[in-house]
Amino acid sequence: MAEAGTGFLEQLKSCIVWSWTYLWTLWFFIMLFLVYILRVPLKINDNLTTVSMFLNTLTPKFYVALTGTSSLISGLILIFEWWYFRKYGTSFIEQVSVSHLRPLLGGVDNSAPSTASAANGDADSSRQSVSECKVWRNPLNLFRGAEYNRYTWVTGREPLTYYDMNLSAQDHQTFFTCDTDHLRPADAIMQKAWRERNPQARISAAHEALELNECATAYILLAEEEATTIVEAEKLFKQALKAGEGCYRRSQQLQHHGAQYEAQHRRDTNVLVYIKRRLAMCARKLGRTREAVKMMRDLMKEFPLLSMFNIHENLLEALLELQAYADVQAVLAKYDDISLPKSATICYTAALLKARAVSDKFSPEAASRRGLSTAEMNAVEAIHRAVEFNPHVPKYLLEMKSLILPPEHILKRGDSEAIAYTFFHLQHWKRVEGALNLLHCTWEGTFRMIPYPLEKGHLFYPYPICTETADRELLPSFHEVSVYPKKELPFFILFTAGLCSFTAMLALLTHQFPELMGVFAKAFLSTLFAPLNFVMEKVESILPSSLWHQLTRI
Repeated sequence: MAEAGTGFLEQLKSCIVWSWTYLWTLWFFIMLFLVYILRVPLKINDNLTTVSMFLNTLTPKFYVALTGTSSLISGLILIFEWWYFRKYGTSFIEQVSVSHLRPLLGGVDNSAPSTASAANGDADSSRQSVSECKVWRNPLNLFRGAEYNRYTWVTGREPLTYYDMNLSAQDHQTFFTCDTDHLRPADAIMQKAWRERNPQARISAAHEALELNECATAYILLAEEEATTIVEAEKLFKQALKAGEGCYRRSQQLQHHGAQYEAQHRRDTNVLVYIKRRLAMCARKLGRTREAVKMMRDLMKEFPLLSMFNIHENLLEALLELQAYADVQAVLAKYDDISLPKSATICYTAALLKARAVSDKFSPEAASRRGLSTAEMNAVEAIHRAVEFNPHVPKYLLEMKSLILPPEHILKRGDSEAIAYTFFHLQHWKRVEGALNLLHCTWEGTFRMIPYPLEKGHLFYPYPICTETADRELLPSFHEVSVYPKKELPFFILFTAGLCSFTAMLALLTHQFPELMGVFAKAFLSTLFAPLNFVMEKVESILPSSLWHQLTRI
């Protein structure tokens, strides 16, 4: 019985909600009809007469103040809406309407899956979104002491955000610490040092650890944060390599003796790989590019399973510097695979190699007359593929947007990845004659193939909607984050802008021409109410006078 009563109430509620949703126009006219019928008992005519007499006694100054206040209020709303849109990417009024008012009015989210298969599909898309919006360690990240701090000394700006540095601290604790560190005094000190927020406290702790023992992670910290030049950093990394190799050999012999020894060996492996990779980067920065390439190749052969460091992206950049394009193509053949995660380095390097084959003779006028050749078509398709993966890169490569120092972490397909890629690869595009010209002529054609990138992709998954929020956390505040797709201004911003302008114009005209504006207002109101008066006259003429008299007495 209770279930039947509950079901009846739910049906009644759904009927009311449906009526308000689809029959609101009918409800509106019914309410108007009732108000008109009850105009005599409610004394509506007398009240309207009183109001009109009151309005006639008002001076033009009142109307100026009224319209001016309306303009001020709508202007304040406009400023707040614009600030909220610039910061959060949405309209505050729309967000409140959707989040709070729509449920009260019985609105239903049409995007909610109604079947089990839809639910499974929605879950798959959400998992893909989470995967796409994962923050990755920048394979080409700079040195804090020798590069980031020097930028701060010169400009007075902080190139790294707190969020970015906090992610680096978490990486260091993951790669450079293990559960057995408390058994070794030096490692115990470094375990605390990686958690320190103050750079000077970290450096002091590293020196304290070195006084107790030759600690590889202490040398890493000093090379990253205390060394003011790449040469100093390289010397410290060489000392770290000597200490790290000794720890790696000892833990390698004991790794099968228990879980603790295995965890320690895993930590020592991460430390050794990190040191060798940074030494290769030091050699690359100091101009010893062939030596850097050899070190990277040896490292990839020695530890082929440690793909988390993305050493192949360092190798690609160094090979491009050597203009060893055949070797670059060989690396791409291995890593530009459908089963492996993509990156801007992979996609744009593949596009650069295909553009190199045709860019020196490419002419948009000639191509429009004779059409694209097979090689040119392949190059254009490669550029479209790269732009679809990360649409922010072309503006930096074409120098339509200013570059900043890349962050220590990047978001794939985001603005942070575009900055990191362009910072190191712009010179390689400039070196290939005509490559930037080909990119300039063809990159915008990508957007015609994917008019709704958030809903459906062409060669990749739909573009994730979370990139703007994550990039704002990763990139410094003085950088204007690139947003894709470009968001249109919400309706309420346009509405408040029009309302503010209109009321301001009315205030000005009322102040300058009070009598003329009074005549205009009366003419406007009479015109506005003319259709209603016409309908009421027709209703009175159609209905019998006796029925009308009985209705007015209710």
